[in-house]
Amino acid sequence: GAMGRQVSGLCEQLVKAVTVIMDPTSTQRYRLEALKFCEEFKEKCPICVPCGLKLAEKTQTAIVRHFGLQILEHVVKYRWNNMPRLEKVYLKNNVMGLISSGTQSILEEESHIKDVLSRIVVEMIKREWPQHWPDMLKELDTLSKQGETQTELVMFILLRLAEDVVTFQTLPTQRRRDIQQTLTQNMEKIFSFLLTALQQNVSKYRSMAQANCRVGIAALNTLAGYIDWVALSHITADNCKLLEMLCLLLNEPELQVGAAECLLIAVSRKGKLEDRKPLMVLFGDVAMHCILSAAQTADGEGLVEKHYVFLKRLCQVLCALGSQLCALLGSDCDVEMPANFGKYLESFLAFTTHPSQFLRSSTQITWGALFRHEVLSRDPLLLAVIPKYLRASMTNLVKVGFPSKADSPSCEYSRFDFDSDEDFNAFFNSFRAQQGEVMRMACRLDPLTGFQMAGEWLKYQLTAPVDPGPMNSKTGEGLCSIFSPSFVQWDAMTFFSESVISQMFRTMDKDEIPVNDGIDLLQLVLNFETKDPLILSCVLTNVSALFPFVTYRPEYLPQVLSKAPRTRAVKNVRRHACSSIIKMCRDYPQLVLPNFEMLYNHVKQLLSNELLLTQMEKCALMEALVLISNQFKDYERQKAFLEELMAPVAGLWLSPEMQRVLSDPEAFISYVGADNKIADPVLEDPSGLNRSRISFCVYTILGVVKRARWPAATEEAKAGGFFLGYLPSGTPMYRNPCTEQVLKLFDNLLALIRTHNNLYMPEMVARLGDTFAKALDMLEVEKNAILGLPQPLLELYDSPVYKTVLERMQGFFCTLYDNCFHILGNAGPSMQQDFYTVEGLATQLLSSAFNNLNNIPDYRLRPMLRILPSVLNLSFCLEQRLSQKWQVINQRSMLCEDDAADDNPESQEMLEEQLVRLLTREVMDLATVCCVSKKGVEQNTTAAVDGDDDEAMATEVTPPANAELTELGKCLMKQEDVCTAVLITAYTSLSWKDTLSCQRTTTQLCWPLLKQVLPGNLLPDAVSWFFTSVLKGLQVHGQHDGCMAALVHLAFQIYEALRPRYTELKAVMEQIPDIQLESLEQFDSKLLNPTLQKVADKRRKDHFKRLISGCIGKPIGEQFRKEVHIRNLPSLFKKVKPSLETDVLENEDGEGFNVLFEP
Repeated sequence: GAMGRQVSGLCEQLVKAVTVIMDPTSTQRYRLEALKFCEEFKEKCPICVPCGLKLAEKTQTAIVRHFGLQILEHVVKYRWNNMPRLEKVYLKNNVMGLISSGTQSILEEESHIKDVLSRIVVEMIKREWPQHWPDMLKELDTLSKQGETQTELVMFILLRLAEDVVTFQTLPTQRRRDIQQTLTQNMEKIFSFLLTALQQNVSKYRSMAQANCRVGIAALNTLAGYIDWVALSHITADNCKLLEMLCLLLNEPELQVGAAECLLIAVSRKGKLEDRKPLMVLFGDVAMHCILSAAQTADGEGLVEKHYVFLKRLCQVLCALGSQLCALLGSDCDVEMPANFGKYLESFLAFTTHPSQFLRSSTQITWGALFRHEVLSRDPLLLAVIPKYLRASMTNLVKVGFPSKADSPSCEYSRFDFDSDEDFNAFFNSFRAQQGEVMRMACRLDPLTGFQMAGEWLKYQLTAPVDPGPMNSKTGEGLCSIFSPSFVQWDAMTFFSESVISQMFRTMDKDEIPVNDGIDLLQLVLNFETKDPLILSCVLTNVSALFPFVTYRPEYLPQVLSKAPRTRAVKNVRRHACSSIIKMCRDYPQLVLPNFEMLYNHVKQLLSNELLLTQMEKCALMEALVLISNQFKDYERQKAFLEELMAPVAGLWLSPEMQRVLSDPEAFISYVGADNKIADPVLEDPSGLNRSRISFCVYTILGVVKRARWPAATEEAKAGGFFLGYLPSGTPMYRNPCTEQVLKLFDNLLALIRTHNNLYMPEMVARLGDTFAKALDMLEVEKNAILGLPQPLLELYDSPVYKTVLERMQGFFCTLYDNCFHILGNAGPSMQQDFYTVEGLATQLLSSAFNNLNNIPDYRLRPMLRILPSVLNLSFCLEQRLSQKWQVINQRSMLCEDDAADDNPESQEMLEEQLVRLLTREVMDLATVCCVSKKGVEQNTTAAVDGDDDEAMATEVTPPANAELTELGKCLMKQEDVCTAVLITAYTSLSWKDTLSCQRTTTQLCWPLLKQVLPGNLLPDAVSWFFTSVLKGLQVHGQHDGCMAALVHLAFQIYEALRPRYTELKAVMEQIPDIQLESLEQFDSKLLNPTLQKVADKRRKDHFKRLISGCIGKPIGEQFRKEVHIRNLPSLFKKVKPSLETDVLENEDGEGFNVLFEP
């Protein structure tokens, strides 16, 4: 009839439109028109259903059928609630008909058709099951009996349903509960259906029917969607039949990955220990045999991607099994030690010794759990495996397997797992650290074995000939690079011996330690001579590792100390030697004290020649001496020593020439040579010595301020003359022996800072010579660190030796500036009251450190935050600056037409933006540290992970009720200008585009600060401004759950506390888009009526959140989404008299019916 003709006509047009859309040769305009036609049809056409069904017929092309089915899906999702009952029934019957006979056979049909067809059924189930469609499962069961094609579609439906309802929870709460509960009630049927399907199809598939294999795969995928959440009893029912079957399938090539996936999900289940006990069946003979033989077969065929993926799954299964064993053994469930534990360890060890670095690393956490476990760690089988584990570690610590190389069997596996050498390097470094942890646990159980292995390996390395590998352009003749075979071995051995030896000293009794063996090793190391810088570096680490043996034989001390700082080799080795001597003096000062004079004379000799050591080495040696001098525990003696030590520095620093240079930017530029033009920027550097003199002075002052301290024990401090008495609060006061020396040099230090700040004035920048125009810029390393880019995998000794003068100059300015602020930051804790009472300290700091701030670039402001506690106001001159920067950034992101910035991640803009971010965080953190005491905040701090802003955002944030102001905070808030500045900064920063900063400030700073000023008389405008700032923050950050929760809580606190006194807040609320005014009246009247019983906090807060929802920002993906509305069905739980139920339904749809879809 007419209707049929209309449907045919429309369908012809739709087919044409779809063809245009999908045809790559269509013009843009033509394609858009076709799209618009199709979309309007879906939205408005009253005869969508017959058209959709006609287009979905088997005779059409796949593209057209898919479009037809999409129309039907759209109808169910968006028009279902307004469809007459008969039309719903008509649609449902036709869709079931399509499953029964409307698709091609299982092997021919396109997967996207299967997918959309199963989605339509799931959308109907979500709206009508179980109340109006009680026989749905029966119908699916009947369909599946028709054959493989239908069974596979039924599996898709069941999986999709579980995903929507349980995994993603994409429907309203009541519907979700109804469906999940009904699924749970029917789970036995569902599981037996899945298992039967799996069994039947697997046995048929063994006779090589590909269709049955497809069904098997679908059954495993569907099981994977259920195993995660159903009651464990279904998984372990019938003597763990399901698990047994999954184990058997591990040896079926087509099904093994799916089976391993299901096993993994099952074995990783948490829940009551009692319910998990049956999982131990996997330690049984059958399961163990299946797992082992599957692993051997998969590995036996070399590297094939499919098999490798399977091996990774199996490895995860074994790890999860180990975790279950650790959880169950020794608990109240009387689980026995599995008979096959030895076999398990063997197979697990096989993964730890597999060539794939990724597989090796996957086993580490489980090894750690086994070695830590109170029952297992005493088990003879586990103890017997420790030497094997340590042997494996000796191999695994060797850094080989770079994807770009071919020098180890690991390389080809790495090509699957890592995109680049950098990527592999980052992975390997964390893998090695993890191995260090686990090796230390193993050595706790068996300390001697590890030590013996370390000794053997060390002796072997000391005698092995050096193999630098293929020649490396950068290093000299025959020297190692970080990729040389010899260095790679040395490096691994050094890491091994460090981990093992330190653990032995922690674990064994003093008398049992093999002192003679240790001293023998130490002698071998001390007598070993090498010119190779990299190997020398390893040798030094081994000396440090063996150093504790010297506590038993102090006569070796002089030899050890002289081994360290005599290395005139390469910068890194010297840095290493310096740090190892500082480390020894820090960790074993008592031991070094008797040899103090020897060390001091040795250092004096080295210092007497200005060119012999670098500044860094001189200072390291001086720091080491200062650390030992702390052991004098005698104020006068230490003070005299420090005076003598610093005399050369004082002479240089206070000389008239230096005074002039430090206080005049022009003189400074020419003294350090930054106004020169230099012809050969590598060899020529006439002012290098001048720079090093300034650096030496600053380094030394820093070293002394950082290291000189009074004794920790009050009694010793009193006896040594360090103690000055008590403050009124009862805090003891001490004096630092370095105070007098350091304060003498202080004026020139402030002069240097002021001069350095003035270098950024335009007229000074103009003075820099051509070679040095960029001398004040950021270093590449700093840029990479800010952008979070990995540092390039440099050969360690590639460039540093031949830096250009410009690089050296940049490094000089950067380090100098940083160190000056380090000194200021350390001065307070070090000299305490002596520093804070320096006359006019604040004024001096203002005129130096905070001089010329407007011209200083952001990246040089960060070091200043170290000293801000002493002059907090200043962080608020930063506030205006940051506000302006954030405005620029926000405008940028609104104008984002210029996409060039996105293509190049290092673009200047990104760098600037990231800097502003870091500076913001640091300013806000500083304000928080100064003002808010962290009582009990620890459990609540969500943003522990800096940088991963979004992942680290916690969703439930209620600020700790007891975040109180510190004494310093209260004192600051009493000064009106500081108080205003701090509040304005805190509340303005809420709408800056930095989620992490916003969340921290909201949870830790905003409320305690505001609470402090509540008792005073706040101006109504101010109150409105605070409240509006929070709402603005919600507009910017509403899309991040963590920020949203914190900001809503803050807005709620402010409104509840201040609304009774300020009606202005209600006016702000009334301006929120889409606010329900009656609801607001209701909220206010409850709030303002003191006699009313207060509703629970959570309910009030939810009400408030609904009120302000209009200003909570949405993620861009949800801003233009078409809403899906799923109606609730009559309750499953209240048993109402049937007559009533029909009435309810009649009122809803005008027809009395209990069931929508009759079978």
